[in-house]
Amino acid sequence: MKKYLKLLILCALASPAILPLWALAGDAGTAIKMDSLRAEPYADAKTVGSLNKNDAVEILTKKGAWLKVKSKKSTGWVRLLSVKRGGASSSGSAISDVASGRTGTGKVVSTTGIRGLSAEELQAAKFNEEEMKKMESYQTSSSNAQSYARAGGLGATKMSYLSGVQK
Repeated sequence: MKKYLKLLILCALASPAILPLWALAGDAGTAIKMDSLRAEPYADAKTVGSLNKNDAVEILTKKGAWLKVKSKKSTGWVRLLSVKRGGASSSGSAISDVASGRTGTGKVVSTTGIRGLSAEELQAAKFNEEEMKKMESYQTSSSNAQSYARAGGLGATKMSYLSGVQK
């Protein structure tokens, strides 16, 4: 179990470097709600424009929970949760929404509050046995987790494998 947990942590730490959620310059996007474009990536920065729902944008760069985008009208910073990467989609595929981390009615990524690690931080990372032990102390048994889920009215959902995934 401990080896599995360590492997899971290493994968989670490495995934920002291996599989970035947001590629940089040149990606297309679509505004999923109205929002202001800011001069800098801060909520209190000067407003330099606005986006309307379904406006097409070009994603120029990402900084924290902000994207610098270029629309037909202007260029500026917008909250990450206000833009859907890629063009407008009519597929409505629930499985692709789950795979991309976009769930719920607004198809909003709920993990943007988690700061990713830079390449320098990954290279400088050191194993910390004390923190590993602390994290391992939080684990629970499968039966306790199932009891907790039942008490909260949660149930299991069987999902098909994604295409290309070996069983």
